[in-house]
Amino acid sequence: MSLFRTKSVEQSIQDAEGGEHRLRRSLSALDLTVFGVGVIVGTGIFVLTGVAARNTAGPAVALSFVVAGIVCALAALCYAEFASTVPVAGSAYTFAYATIGEFPAWIIGWDLMLEMALGAAVVASGWSGYFASLLKNFGIDLPESLAGEHATFNIPAAVIVLLLTGVLVAGIKLSARFNAVMVAIKLCVVMLVIVAGMFFVKGANYRPFVPPSHLIEGKGGLQAPLIQVLFGVTPVAYGVFGIFTGAALVFFAYIGFDVVATAAEETRRPQRDLPVGIIASLVVCTVLYVAVSLVVVGMQHYSSLSVSAPLADAFRSVGESWIATLISIGAIAGLTTVVMILMLGQSRVLFAMCRDNLLPRPLARVHPRYRTPYRITILIGAATALLAALIPLSAIAELVNIGTLFAFVVVAIAVVILRRTRPDLPRAFRTPFVPVVPVVSALASVYLMLNLPVETWIRFLVWMLVGTGIYFLYGHRRSRVATRTEAVLEV
Repeated sequence: MSLFRTKSVEQSIQDAEGGEHRLRRSLSALDLTVFGVGVIVGTGIFVLTGVAARNTAGPAVALSFVVAGIVCALAALCYAEFASTVPVAGSAYTFAYATIGEFPAWIIGWDLMLEMALGAAVVASGWSGYFASLLKNFGIDLPESLAGEHATFNIPAAVIVLLLTGVLVAGIKLSARFNAVMVAIKLCVVMLVIVAGMFFVKGANYRPFVPPSHLIEGKGGLQAPLIQVLFGVTPVAYGVFGIFTGAALVFFAYIGFDVVATAAEETRRPQRDLPVGIIASLVVCTVLYVAVSLVVVGMQHYSSLSVSAPLADAFRSVGESWIATLISIGAIAGLTTVVMILMLGQSRVLFAMCRDNLLPRPLARVHPRYRTPYRITILIGAATALLAALIPLSAIAELVNIGTLFAFVVVAIAVVILRRTRPDLPRAFRTPFVPVVPVVSALASVYLMLNLPVETWIRFLVWMLVGTGIYFLYGHRRSRVATRTEAVLEV
């Protein structure tokens, strides 16, 4: 049963307040909300709108964003309760350690590495493509071998990751200010898309709002969705079921709101500010996604939308190419904040794992001046830069989806467990209708996971097996909970 030994909530909070591993509390509810918006509004709003509208949902893509937003909202309610009850770095890892046990906590921490590190590298690679496209508008052509998806060594991707690593090391407040500037730029661009696009909307493009459904030609082998392999369920395009198929696709646009919870230990009033930051950022982004999707499908018939740059191409189709250039600038600002905040979240999860001795404890050293986990941040920055520079990651980007959804399932289960095992804990925010909301959240996340290809599941399981091996070779005997238990037994 040592695999399921837990770390008490009180011990987690005590570790967060002590000595050389204490972080600086300087973030407000507004900072957290801006962080959430910064990481959520990225590739999804600039790309997935066109893909989902053209291939699966038609004009009803707005409803796909609503469905995906509801799934995330259910998870957000669970995250909000935990983050306010256990305001410690580590997010789902810390929550699992306090409820399910050490080995499940390790697994979820290892899973979050997959979500955040790989996600940051994928987005940095996309940032490089937008950056090269923007330079081309000014007559500067970067060689394909040095920038973009098929680069031999993607220099812009590596450079932006290293620059953001420096910002993260220099302090959480500086990171928050930099993020606020970038978020302001991209929100201005998004609002420009909504307001300017309304003047080019044609009512005929909305008809039919929910196109007649038809079966999508099934993919075979490892590329087939797991739900198709297990139950013979063939994905449907358009119609009511097409809205849900689209929701599984646009879910990627919401990835990142859970990163807000990783900053719990650096929040001034976590019991109040964390629930506000998590829920407010999700609500703001859902409203923006729905508005943008309605405008884009109104400007251009869904069957004609571009799948690579739908927003920019929609404005080009009505003769407003200058707005397309501004959209590229907004995309660059948007992707910059996504990369930074994913690396921020990754560093805080690893920081918590190192502080618990599941990974080498010296890596959790906090900078004496900036009060940031600088060693881990530099290590993550170097690894992410190398991944972004050398590996074309688009083929495995779906691993980010499955990693996030798995974290959602664990957090939903953990809320129910902690309610039963520690009903005495003060909870500044309580998830409503427990256990109904956590159970529905877990089931909805599992459903979206089943819509991912078999090959994604295989890669995910291989990653988990590697993590399990590392845990038993290193962390199992060295963890602080294990050494405390042995010390008690010896006494």
